[in-house]
Amino acid sequence: MKVTVSRTAHFNAAHRLYRKDWNDEQNFNVFGKCSNPNFHGHNYELIVSVTGEIDPETGFVIDVKVLKDIIKQEVEEPFDHKNLNLEVADFANLNPTAENIAVVIWNRIRPNIAAENALEITLYETPRNFVTYKGH
Repeated sequence: MKVTVSRTAHFNAAHRLYRKDWNDEQNFNVFGKCSNPNFHGHNYELIVSVTGEIDPETGFVIDVKVLKDIIKQEVEEPFDHKNLNLEVADFANLNPTAENIAVVIWNRIRPNIAAENALEITLYETPRNFVTYKGH
């Protein structure tokens, strides 16, 4: 019997959507006001879900306290109140779109989750815009 355990988290971050090899006009045409050279920010909401079998000894799929600590270490501490483009190495050469941020978060958390468990990341950039990534 598989069960999904989810934990929500929150972080604030600034970013700019742009390609370094495009001029400002081309970036604006593709990314709109999100390509503002002075950056802009979001209050990101994150849902991290782990699916697996219930451990008969503990009754857990994953200890929620452990999941909380993983999220804090891998997402909140490195991303919260940061400029993703300038301060987070994962985005040095990667456009910090919601899609790419979700994949980066998945890649940061995955090594901390038991191999037999599935991992899903849902990232809300705004209350109406969100992405989900379940891995390769």
